[in-house]
Amino acid sequence: MNSPWLPVLAWWFGSAESPTEIAKAKNTLWFGKKASQDTDARQRFGALVDQALQGELSDWAETPEGWLALVLLLDQLPRMIFRNSPLAYAGDKRAQELVQEGLTLERDLWLAPLQRTFIYLVLEHTEHLAAQDDAIQRFTELLPSVPEAERGYFKQTLDYAKKHRVVIERFGRFPHRNEVLERDSTEEEMAFLKGPGSRF
Repeated sequence: MNSPWLPVLAWWFGSAESPTEIAKAKNTLWFGKKASQDTDARQRFGALVDQALQGELSDWAETPEGWLALVLLLDQLPRMIFRNSPLAYAGDKRAQELVQEGLTLERDLWLAPLQRTFIYLVLEHTEHLAAQDDAIQRFTELLPSVPEAERGYFKQTLDYAKKHRVVIERFGRFPHRNEVLERDSTEEEMAFLKGPGSRF
């Protein structure tokens, strides 16, 4: 079977075996915000991201791994390739739709626990409280499925999900996105953005 999404998954998750080893090797790629990584992402997968944003590649979602890769192209990769631009969030709506469709079909249960975190992270990226609650529930339920020795990264993902929910509960949106999306910030939001932990 042709699996055009495999290079995306190989780049994102690498070749290490345990979740701890993968997270250690790839954490900087996932959350590092480095210009060199953004450039690499653009060179490797910019064309695929453009296709995904144009509504193509929908056939990828017919398998769990293809679904995951397409979600990455819509949710994670634009945040790198188009960092500090409105296009960074251009794939969010479609990614959220794909995630909801896939969760309804329980496609996430066919993925490895570490892979599932990047499906649930899409819920965390929304500016909707119900989705934030869903993210926390799913990260919470995922934790016991991982051996105790491997839970460090998973506990961290749950902790960040809770932090994201606090912001959405307070403001109804992520204030750190306001400038890029040309949204006016309230005085309360501007004060919040001056403090630590206000940007994800």
